[in-house]
Amino acid sequence: MYTTNYSSIMEFSKEDIQKEAERLFEKLKKVDWTLEKCEEIAPLTLEINQLKKEKNAVILAHSYQPPEIMYGIADHLGDSYGLSIKAKETDADIIVFCSVHFMAETARILNPTKEVRVPSKASCSLAESITQKDIKKLREEYSNAGVICYVNTTAEVKAECDACCTSSNALKIIEGMPQNEIIFVPDEFMCANLQQLTKKKLICWKGRCIVHEEFGGDTIRQIKDMYPEAKILVHSECAPNVVKESDLMGSTTDILNYVFDSDAKQFMLVTECGITDRVKAEFKEKEVLGSCILCPYMKEITLEGVLSCLKSPSTDQIIDLPEDIINRAKKSLDKMVEIVENNNN
Repeated sequence: MYTTNYSSIMEFSKEDIQKEAERLFEKLKKVDWTLEKCEEIAPLTLEINQLKKEKNAVILAHSYQPPEIMYGIADHLGDSYGLSIKAKETDADIIVFCSVHFMAETARILNPTKEVRVPSKASCSLAESITQKDIKKLREEYSNAGVICYVNTTAEVKAECDACCTSSNALKIIEGMPQNEIIFVPDEFMCANLQQLTKKKLICWKGRCIVHEEFGGDTIRQIKDMYPEAKILVHSECAPNVVKESDLMGSTTDILNYVFDSDAKQFMLVTECGITDRVKAEFKEKEVLGSCILCPYMKEITLEGVLSCLKSPSTDQIIDLPEDIINRAKKSLDKMVEIVENNNN
């Protein structure tokens, strides 16, 4: 219930609330929301959407966010890096990033003149798995290796690396580095999957996503046996024995693009539940098979949290990074862009 601790500073007519509830219901009914449930959150979404106009704010939401965030208040949906690019292109004064904390940090690095806020200081098992000190030790041990960090890392870690990467462009970044030996952090499964695609030697870290490590190859094979026409779409943070059973390994955006372009009617989406919600909401003719797994960190973001960081943000809700970290971390992001652009030319 969103109304429990909610105290509005705005007055809305019954007609406005009903109209907003009906707008929400058009989207959320596809993910099993009732009109009554939409009526409960309508005053919240009305106030948030009004406040973001008054404060010239933009709301970005990762595809793993709850549906009421994605379809109730977000201006843009996408993956972490894609949303950071959207943030860079916006004319808004305030960027509210509905995501885990490292994603908002990336937006801050790319937008040093804008204020970036987060509704909750939500963590991430991958980002927590490695530190600045760990990178420095790896560099000492493998002095001739290049260092690539997956975007799911803190700003401090990015500042110690040669290049950043996303799940969509990781292989391009590896191949574009001058070194034949690459330290790849922090996702050990993604590293193992990439090792199958490159002749370079990858040195893997032991980080894992608590969502994607839960999927197993046996479950995938069961779905394939039951639904032989179904397409199995797997996030690259999954274990190699899961990827082996898939029709596609990629990012959240890769998965959504595959669903959009494919003539298939049935899909198993081996990733966080937010993608299942997006497919149900945006591709009503597609059927999603099997079960998904929730990310507890992503689900820390609530409408009430968004409202509070718009009205009167706490210190924890404002992304504040040292200038040195911003400048050094930006170099790793710039290197990624440079390699991708050179690869495309």
